[in-house]
Amino acid sequence: MLKSSMVTPSIRLLAVDIDGTLLNPEFKISDADLAALRRAHREGVEVVVVTGRRHTFALPIVQQLGFDLWLISSNGAVTRSLFGETFHRDLLPKETCRKLCMVMQDFRGYSVLTFDIEGKGAIVLERMDQLSGSIQRWLEKNLQYIEFVIPIEKSLTTDPVQLMFCGPIARMHEGLAVMAASTLAADITVLRTEYPVRDLSIVDVLNRGCTKGHSLERWAKYRGIPREQVMAIGDNYNDIEMLAFAGVPFIMGQASEELRAKGWAVTLPNDQNGVAAAIEQVLGRSRVGAKVAY
Repeated sequence: MLKSSMVTPSIRLLAVDIDGTLLNPEFKISDADLAALRRAHREGVEVVVVTGRRHTFALPIVQQLGFDLWLISSNGAVTRSLFGETFHRDLLPKETCRKLCMVMQDFRGYSVLTFDIEGKGAIVLERMDQLSGSIQRWLEKNLQYIEFVIPIEKSLTTDPVQLMFCGPIARMHEGLAVMAASTLAADITVLRTEYPVRDLSIVDVLNRGCTKGHSLERWAKYRGIPREQVMAIGDNYNDIEMLAFAGVPFIMGQASEELRAKGWAVTLPNDQNGVAAAIEQVLGRSRVGAKVAY
């Protein structure tokens, strides 16, 4: 059931997340969601994809939309066009990252460093054994970019995009507590994404103040679009700042009760064309034409 009693102004910018939002449980974009985004684009709404994925890893998904747009990747750290033009980067200082590696000494087996480069070395691990189970699909698709460095700090010859930890939810909660209690807490941004069905938590550590929300706000200001005319659709904890900034926020129907309780409009789940349903709710069936059952 789509829940919304909003009377919305004309939407000029639409920010949509990828995993759990644009992609259904089969990791595909549904025909209805694809049609809704394309029609919104034709109606003059600027679409921007905002994801926790690296730019290169997100590209094959975004290119399926079939029109030119900008991509905010790595939870707001990089804003870049599909053709490689960079608008903004917000990298994690390498010295901060080096200190963080020491603070998180007991979590090295879950650690992943990412760099804003092409080819091998864009992703750096010490080892794969503690990562292989929960994110096997991600590892397989990114093998050509992975380099093994022991200790991982040796790879910090330049500022990374982020330091990421991937593992079981309970274990990652332990890591979150360690970071929160450290002296580095004020120098970093810690974002989490959780998938309870897979018992997978991804904890992204970025530069202080770097979030999807801050990057979306920066882009909207550049485009001269007030937040009241910004719509955002997301499903997870790393989407909170983006949804809080948007004047018209929608949370996916399968999102946790904690997120659903924030009072944002709730669209259908990602296995029921939730993106199309949200767009239809705001722009109207006659403009979008998505056929979604309520």
